[in-house]
Amino acid sequence: MKNSHITSEQSNELLEILKDRFEKNKSRHQGLDWGKIRYRLEQNPEKIWSLYEMEQTEGEPDVVGYDKKNDEYIFFDCSPESPKRRSLCYDYQAWESRKANKPENNVIDKASEMGIELLSEDQYRQLQALGNFDLKTSSWIKTPSHIRELGGALFCDRRYNTVFTYHNGADSYYAARGFRGVLRV
Repeated sequence: MKNSHITSEQSNELLEILKDRFEKNKSRHQGLDWGKIRYRLEQNPEKIWSLYEMEQTEGEPDVVGYDKKNDEYIFFDCSPESPKRRSLCYDYQAWESRKANKPENNVIDKASEMGIELLSEDQYRQLQALGNFDLKTSSWIKTPSHIRELGGALFCDRRYNTVFTYHNGADSYYAARGFRGVLRV
């Protein structure tokens, strides 16, 4: 991760944004208590920084669940369209293989810099069960190694009221394709 420090003012502002979003979208996290989530966040400032990075790229992070087994709250990017971290190929290997028109970065490294992970296909489908996302854009998802080893990568979107999973060369990138992250706190 790069410099993972934000000011207390930025932290407090972000916590208010997250609280407002939490209260406006109760169907995403029924039975969860914002006070407990805020307390957990305040004990983990590096997670607040990651959420700040998600918010700065218009990911609109929100709590989407609680993992009892691991005692963790789960945040996903919940923006209507793929966050403003787009035009990125899948990983460093794909980025390195491009001889011309290299994008600025790749999604795996960008997610790592932010302290988050890409959504898996299952997590992407969980997100889509909470609403309609990526109606005009698409989002790279965590790709199984057997697909990636053959040069491919996976992405998803929602069209025709259906969630689709597709493949592309990992070195491809598009202005309408970004990635959604998951953060566990």
